[in-house]
Amino acid sequence: MNTELLLKNLRVVPDFPIKGIQFYDVTTLFKNAECIKILVNELYEIYKDKGITKIVGIESRGFIIGSILAEKLNAGIVLARKPGKLPADTIEESYGKEYGKDVIQIHKDAIDENDVVLIHDDLLATGGSMKAAYNLVQKFNPVKTHINVLLELVDLKGREIFDPNIELTSLLELHGE
Repeated sequence: MNTELLLKNLRVVPDFPIKGIQFYDVTTLFKNAECIKILVNELYEIYKDKGITKIVGIESRGFIIGSILAEKLNAGIVLARKPGKLPADTIEESYGKEYGKDVIQIHKDAIDENDVVLIHDDLLATGGSMKAAYNLVQKFNPVKTHINVLLELVDLKGREIFDPNIELTSLLELHGE
């Protein structure tokens, strides 16, 4: 993996969305075709033999690579969205994040007990949104659940809120940020 190219194309925005937060903007990775190719190919190699049937993309940056990967893995895509964005019956989970509280929802008919699910998002910081997505997916009692992020801010210890037996992979890790 060309980590140098990916890190070179990652934008850091200080004091966003509030003062004191360093925001790691992966949209600058998405505007570079080579970066998209690297990300998708790396994820494909990790998950091609895991029997993934559904990818849950977390709003909104998780939709992008999650959708491309779903097509490549011949899996469906499930959207984990903020309230009021999904048109049919939903289930939801609330969570705390670095700068407030939020809620995510999934359609009630999005996943079933025969699915092998990959939950995908752009970033793992303190882990609130990912843990909420994981809790939502577990309500469907799938065969197995995998978790992936493009970028993990290791010092914020988001990984620690998950059971160590849960497979959680990150393509890039930043320390001391």
